[in-house]
Amino acid sequence: MTDPIADMLTRIRNALTVRKETVEIPASKMKKAIAQILLEEGYVSGVEFVEDEHEGKIVVTLKYAGGKSVIGGLERVSKPGLRTYSGAKNMPKVLGGYGIAIVSTSKGVMTDKKAKAQGVGGEVLCYVY
Repeated sequence: MTDPIADMLTRIRNALTVRKETVEIPASKMKKAIAQILLEEGYVSGVEFVEDEHEGKIVVTLKYAGGKSVIGGLERVSKPGLRTYSGAKNMPKVLGGYGIAIVSTSKGVMTDKKAKAQGVGGEVLCYVY
């Protein structure tokens, strides 16, 4: 697998399409941080980390409101073939501020708003709206 983050986003997108309650994703530190941000921002209703003999699993409980998923879209921005970086002053706005951009900075993985507040830039991983 060349892009594990894109695989994570695709698994969530596919599970939302078929209205699944939960989705299992192979764990890594980066994916755990992304899942935690999705939980903190209210896009998913639960995140559970399950240890096994390999790297472990992340079980994400998806959130629906009024029969529709809370997540309107997940879009991978920085790809292995074309990395995308942004400074603190010119962080991208997703849907005019209604969505979030998840950024990998030198101070950890965080949302675009937190990165701007802390004055750090980094690699723009994905958009969630």
